[in-house]
Amino acid sequence: MSFPKAQPDWNNLQVLHRNKLSPRAHFYSYASEERALSFDREQSEYKSLNGTWKFHHDASPFEAPDWEEAEPLSWDDIKVPGLWQLQGYGRPLYSNVNYPFHVNPPNVPYLNETGSYWRTFTVPGEWDGQQIRLRFEGVDSAFHLWVNGRDVGYSQGSRNPSEFDITSFLQPSGQANTIAVRVYEFCDGSYIERQDQWLLSGIFRDVYLVPFPKDAIVDFSATPELDDTFSSATLTTKASIQGDDGDLKIRLFAPDGSLVKEDSVSSSETSVITLSGDALKLWSAEDPVLYTVLLTFAGRTIGQRIGFRRIERKDPNFFINGKPIIFYGMNRHEHHQLYGRAVPYECMRADLILMKQHNINALRCSHQPNDPRLYEVCDELGLYVIAEADLETHGFNPVERSNIKDQNLKTRVEIQEESYKLAAKWTSDNLEWREAYLDRAVQLVQRFKNYPCIVFWSLGNEAFYGQNHAAMYKWIKENDPTRLVHYEGDREALSADMYSVMYASLDGMKKHITEKPDRPLIQCEFGHSMGNGPGGLSEYIQAFRTEKLLQGGFIWEWCNHGLRTRDGKIFYNAYGGDFGDEPNDADFVMDGMTWTDHTPNPGLVEYKKVIEPVTVTKDGDQLVVRNHYEFIDLSHLDVTWHLVQETGNTDAQPFELPQIKGGESVTVGFPSGVSLGTDSTWFALNFRLKADTKWAKKGHEVAWSQIPLFEEQQLTLPSVPSEPGSLFSIREKGARLFITSPSFKSHLTFDLIRGNLQWSNDKGKILTKGPELGLYRALTQNDVGESGDAPVWQRFRVGSAKMHVRSATWKVENGKVIIVSQVRVQPTVLEWACNATMTYTISEGSVHLHTQGSFSGTYPEIMPRVGLTLSLPKYYNAAEWFGRGPGESYLDKKASARFGRWNLSIDELNTAYEWPQENGNRAETRWLRVKSATPGEHGGATIEARMETPFHFSLRKHATDDLDKSKHPHELTELDETVLNLDHLQHGLGTGSCGPGPWEQYQLKTGPFEFTTVLTVIQH
Repeated sequence: MSFPKAQPDWNNLQVLHRNKLSPRAHFYSYASEERALSFDREQSEYKSLNGTWKFHHDASPFEAPDWEEAEPLSWDDIKVPGLWQLQGYGRPLYSNVNYPFHVNPPNVPYLNETGSYWRTFTVPGEWDGQQIRLRFEGVDSAFHLWVNGRDVGYSQGSRNPSEFDITSFLQPSGQANTIAVRVYEFCDGSYIERQDQWLLSGIFRDVYLVPFPKDAIVDFSATPELDDTFSSATLTTKASIQGDDGDLKIRLFAPDGSLVKEDSVSSSETSVITLSGDALKLWSAEDPVLYTVLLTFAGRTIGQRIGFRRIERKDPNFFINGKPIIFYGMNRHEHHQLYGRAVPYECMRADLILMKQHNINALRCSHQPNDPRLYEVCDELGLYVIAEADLETHGFNPVERSNIKDQNLKTRVEIQEESYKLAAKWTSDNLEWREAYLDRAVQLVQRFKNYPCIVFWSLGNEAFYGQNHAAMYKWIKENDPTRLVHYEGDREALSADMYSVMYASLDGMKKHITEKPDRPLIQCEFGHSMGNGPGGLSEYIQAFRTEKLLQGGFIWEWCNHGLRTRDGKIFYNAYGGDFGDEPNDADFVMDGMTWTDHTPNPGLVEYKKVIEPVTVTKDGDQLVVRNHYEFIDLSHLDVTWHLVQETGNTDAQPFELPQIKGGESVTVGFPSGVSLGTDSTWFALNFRLKADTKWAKKGHEVAWSQIPLFEEQQLTLPSVPSEPGSLFSIREKGARLFITSPSFKSHLTFDLIRGNLQWSNDKGKILTKGPELGLYRALTQNDVGESGDAPVWQRFRVGSAKMHVRSATWKVENGKVIIVSQVRVQPTVLEWACNATMTYTISEGSVHLHTQGSFSGTYPEIMPRVGLTLSLPKYYNAAEWFGRGPGESYLDKKASARFGRWNLSIDELNTAYEWPQENGNRAETRWLRVKSATPGEHGGATIEARMETPFHFSLRKHATDDLDKSKHPHELTELDETVLNLDHLQHGLGTGSCGPGPWEQYQLKTGPFEFTTVLTVIQH
């Protein structure tokens, strides 16, 4: 391709498309009603061009082959759909905000990677005489098209479809045709497509041919509306025709497939079908009732599933079917670990099923239109959808932020507001970009206007706010008054029907609804799910359920965006920078509630629990059961109860509930025989599906509750036996105390200088070092985030704080050895310290350790932890405990961890976060036994740990500093020992990677502490 004499299309703001057909509803046309009712596009008039294409990769469009001279048969093969960076060409680049090129809109560099695609195809003979359209569902970022060597057109807008009439370019019937596509990595549209995701290029969605007869439906709308009583509905159907008018037949089928009504009108007229009474069932996420409408014209039939629902805003809330809905939502980018945005249908559907299984009721398609099949599945399974335009200009913020003067005199908020206003001037508030903005609104609405799951249109994401958004809002409202419009960047809701914020704190949300009570507020992004977290979700959900104006939010986000990569023989999940990509935002793309392979991580398990649709609380000697569904009762759930006790669980028994309508609660009594005041016993209720659904099998657990039957009390520790004489042989040598218990053949060595205890018996080693008083844990991604505590901890060098003994004394009293060690836990360089007295009382088979401490000097206000660290032989590789489990739990991420008696291996106890960090803690433990998974290896000795209050524990095979320095799991080095942490106190997790840190009640404020730990050897 020769160097241009004029501005190329991909650098020309005046050229969005050439010869592209107008946007239309997404549909397929069938030769019969029977085929249309199958909704199987393989039975439609359709021919896929997916598969193997020829491909040529170049650094610039001007170095790409001229089509007249090209020899594509000699080119490489490439898969379509697909992204070329994931098939061996160029390299993936991850950038959250920054543009990956010099900022000079609308221009992008001439060094602009280019992919040339080529293949042959034939047109079915039965399509003769019809208009033949070639449709691309998604090409990133722009492309030119040739058919049989002739220039057909151009299009841009990566996640929007492009459809061309290629009839006049085709060879006579039966002859082979060629298609050539030149795809550009960047175009002027890239300035308004700066979403937080991998930058990947190519034909990444379906490519196919569709025939349209001379007289045919080319577009249609099927608009369901409900009256004010929600007992009568109309379906208004309007078709756009090419060719001559004729009869248009409309048939409406009920969910069971029976014909409800039919109508026949001229194709230029509008059909209105009325439905009422028992024939009318409403669509909602809880009960997604779908009807089918068939449009038949000139021998072709189009099918569309529809749902009767009404979306409106009545001051101050928004309503669906007359109810003020709470969104328990999720943001989801299109991503697959092997294919990037070219997500296979099966994986897409599996994502949505998994969401339903985790009680999610709403989906924000962030931050662009998705594959149209996703919306079909949302219709079917029941998910409220925010459909978002392919529009984000976040990259202008750092451009303007760097230009703001006197930043040291301004607050962070003032700097942000100023930079946002300036950033809007580039495109959002620039009339030269109006058509580009409107194009994205029009394509969004026209394509997806017939899907009932879509309740809000969104004007984009993080594109500031300007007059071009106002133009988008105006067009949408004029063309679709049945839905509401969302846009977070419009802080005053001038072009939005609700307020929307991101990552607001609880106080921030309450302040917002107090100052702006005229409209509801949603959090379009909250609970940033980066690494170990998010913490504090329970409080968000409680706020949504108690504050009328807070109508929910959408977790950021669904999955980690790792790309499966090989390092020698090791496969791992790569993120920004792993491919040498610059600029990059490293691990910020690993921020999902599912792992890179889309299996749930602990964050998703926690979210499922806190948003469960049934909650149970205790009120005196009664139970209050609350139905958080809006529309359905609980008759689809089986309810059982059992008791959780230290000795195990009792058998499950049926629990009868009266009917509880949506949004209501009932008060019921405990079953007979259940006694309040029973120590260490929980009354448990489980709510499971009675029958199979489209998203889960019978028996799937929807909700559960555990009600303690006791008042919280101090735990009882084993007493220290009082003996008249010493059973121990004691010898002090070289600042070490050697203690032998002849009756138990137990040997203990206490290092008076280091404050460490070694413990063994005739069967082998038990404790190799410790307990050491510690203040630090490995950092989480939330700790190191914008609101995290890691910067403070690093400034105060908390990670370097080690225990040093200042003095040690010992004595024998009442047959026990008592060691008093004065210790100081202090970092290098600095003067602050934790000063503690550790008193060991050693008796037959056990060690009682009383620890009391306080802080001196100028110390950080928050600490990571206060606890003990012990080193054990490596064969201690399993734990049994009574407390929360089986999964990990933390102070502000423990709702999903049930009380019970658990038994897991060390591998099961640890969570392999894809960025190594603190993990695997178990909170509210009442007792712990650490043992070998194969006891015969060392005689079967078990170490039991208890404290006088519930405590935290973790069992590790990696060092803390290794977790801090390693960037991928395969970089971790396994220790030759097992590390046991027993923590009295811990700091919460929060969502500081992008949002607030831990709520105040979960912060570990630095101050005096006191706790007792009992270690006992149990010999089997």
